[in-house]
Amino acid sequence: MKCEQWTPIPHTEHLFQSLSLSDLHDSRAEATNRNVSENIVEVKSVADFAHQRLLERKFGEVVQFCDDNADVFTEIHDISSSTITLSTGSPQGCVLSPLLFTLLTHDCSARHPSCLIVKFADDTAVVGRIANNDESSYRQEVEHLEGWCRENNLCINVKKTKEMIVDFRRGKHLPPPLHIGGTAVEVVSSFRYLGVNISNDLTWSTNTSYLVRKAHQRLYFLRRLRRAGLGSSVLTSFYRCVVESVMCTCITVWHGSCSAAEKKALQRVVKAAQRTVGCSLPTITDTYTSRCRKRASCIMKDPTHPAHALFAPLPSGRRLRSIKSRTTRLRNSFFPEAVRLLNSGGPL
Repeated sequence: MKCEQWTPIPHTEHLFQSLSLSDLHDSRAEATNRNVSENIVEVKSVADFAHQRLLERKFGEVVQFCDDNADVFTEIHDISSSTITLSTGSPQGCVLSPLLFTLLTHDCSARHPSCLIVKFADDTAVVGRIANNDESSYRQEVEHLEGWCRENNLCINVKKTKEMIVDFRRGKHLPPPLHIGGTAVEVVSSFRYLGVNISNDLTWSTNTSYLVRKAHQRLYFLRRLRRAGLGSSVLTSFYRCVVESVMCTCITVWHGSCSAAEKKALQRVVKAAQRTVGCSLPTITDTYTSRCRKRASCIMKDPTHPAHALFAPLPSGRRLRSIKSRTTRLRNSFFPEAVRLLNSGGPL
């Protein structure tokens, strides 16, 4: 499920990599009696839902801070705007804002072991694993989230709420529609979540096509800059900032599972940019490899990361323990691939 909410996480890739932790048991191998439902719930803005009574109920010590800083104004150089008083929320740019988001949403958590609630800034996903066609825990989790939003002055926008069902069984059947507030939730085959297009067949063709199309649109501006006479260094910087940054969004999540045709389509964008810039540019595969190594190194250095235990060294201390996988999808995902890359780089 997708809700526009809450707990800040440093990087988008961190979220998808955390999500894949629950998939280490190979979904296709168990697809004969299981399917996964994922709901995306849209709620109205949470930037100003921190009402005083809600703050007092959950934690009272920061209420005085918000009261003392309720009068705000904008200042540009020596010019200041008129002062207004905030009755809800916290001052914009306040250092307490991330902490307030975390504290206010701390009690929004899954109650069933087969369900997972993932909160990222103002987007929330509810993932439920359904076994033997028993959807009771999943639907109870959705009802619990709906009640939590109501208690915390949040209104779910059912029109923007989506449900996606991942089911690899041969005898597929659509479950009864999910209702929120008396309105049926739309079932979709794919949706865009945190900048990545996720499909119910767990392929990345929709996401790759979107990125290639968006990158080609931005190549137009790169060609205009070359016609204006800018040098290669400026063109390269523009490519890295405007084109590559879009094309490589969360690349550690999806690149390993892309087909050969999809990787060629991405590389064609790089070659087109290379002809425009006039110098060599890193390939998509090189970018993926370097980012995998960097991300894995950061996880290994952070013992509080939920995936830290997956990078366990062998008794010799020279290599990491490989992650067993029964399917190609899991084998090409981030964690097994990162372990292989680190092991191929020599002693740790």
